Amino acid sequence: MPHPLGTQPSKIIAVHLNYPCRAKERGRVPDQPSYFLKPPSSLAGSGDPLVRPSGCELMSFEGEIALVVGRRAHRVTPERGWSHIAWVTAANDAGAYDLRYADRGSNLRSKGADGFTPLGPRLLDATELDPAELRLRTWVNGELVQDADTGTLLFPFGALIADLSRLLTLEPGDVVLTGTPAGASVVSPGDVVEVEVTGAGDRVSSGRLRNAVTEADHDLAPWGAMPRVDAALRADAWGPGHTPEPVLDRDLAEALRGISTATLSSQLRKRGLQHMTIDGVRPTRPGDKLVGSAHTLRYLPLREDLFKKYGNGMNAQKRAVEELRPGQVLVMDARRDPTSGTIGDILALRAKMRGAAGIVTDGGLRDSAAVAALDLPTYYAAEHPAVLGRRHVPWDTGVPVACGGALVQPGDILVGDADGVVVVPPDLAEQLVADSTEQELQERFIAEQVAAGEPVDGLYPLGPDWRAAYQRWRDTRG
Repeated sequence: MPHPLGTQPSKIIAVHLNYPCRAKERGRVPDQPSYFLKPPSSLAGSGDPLVRPSGCELMSFEGEIALVVGRRAHRVTPERGWSHIAWVTAANDAGAYDLRYADRGSNLRSKGADGFTPLGPRLLDATELDPAELRLRTWVNGELVQDADTGTLLFPFGALIADLSRLLTLEPGDVVLTGTPAGASVVSPGDVVEVEVTGAGDRVSSGRLRNAVTEADHDLAPWGAMPRVDAALRADAWGPGHTPEPVLDRDLAEALRGISTATLSSQLRKRGLQHMTIDGVRPTRPGDKLVGSAHTLRYLPLREDLFKKYGNGMNAQKRAVEELRPGQVLVMDARRDPTSGTIGDILALRAKMRGAAGIVTDGGLRDSAAVAALDLPTYYAAEHPAVLGRRHVPWDTGVPVACGGALVQPGDILVGDADGVVVVPPDLAEQLVADSTEQELQERFIAEQVAAGEPVDGLYPLGPDWRAAYQRWRDTRG
């Protein structure tokens, strides 16, 4: 689309976090603004489609106020920043979370695709507006999902222009996207997103920027990074208030609940998978059964100079808990160091309230008696009273981890009982259920024969001389 001023901007700059309500959703309040660039080729207008790339699931919308620079800005003060803005309009900072991992930090492909920055439909004269009295609203399929004003921004518009102009020159026509409020989420083909900016007590309006979401009519070429999602990314994209279905199929989970870890371990070994047990952990409640899909948290060795940045506030440990979806197991990689607690009763309770299926850590457990009292299967290496910060820095979530000597990927299935915890690859789960069920039937038959006085030679494992008797026994059990 042509730029609203008739020419393409030299750059589009987007602010990560600027509304307190959005910062609360994200669990962090930045000390200073941070930015990313969107290419001018991402511009679109009202009525243009928002095209979700083929293979992507998590197309997002973010209603924003767009500032269009009118006068060249270089090393201006916050007090003079607003005077360099000529126009204000509505924008949608659209993106595809599925590609965010590919350009971590830059958002180039996830946010920069053609058409991912619709603007308009009308420009408001900035000289007639109070930048602290603008209102931003977003609707999805006619339902109001975002509604915020600019009176309490973390970084006022003049301050953004001043900050940016310290090191780079803003040219006439450049666009600054000023952040999105709470309520941004996921849309699907067929949905319609509308964004409006108003000022002067709603007496002036940008009009509604209206864009329908469509599916790309061509496959994404296979060279380069392909779309990728996991449970943590889905939780991040959908945002608070979304109640997803359990991540693990209910029928599959119920079937796994009826199989022992000893049997699963045996079946995994038959398939050449020798290292699928999480070693060195024990349950708080040996009678409970654990079945769920892995959501991972990685701790790194303590470095005091980095703990302030990574260990305080809404750190990765707390984020991991808040990202949990129903049916997930929080799996923690503490480098098999049990000499410091990796979770305690408050966060374990929060995990339970989030619908977690359980917790597994190869580190220490604080408040062990209180955690054991929760109806939440929990496996751990040792009890330890120390708080976070003695041995570990909570580093990141949703990544492959090593827990108790086993490699656990996000989305792997965890099954635990009194014997321990086994990692089940999701693509093998249904066949493992079938083969494990048959194995356990055979072992029940064998146990009955042994109890009746039969020797184990030729019987355990089931030999050819016992096959017919076993089949007759099996047929009587339907």
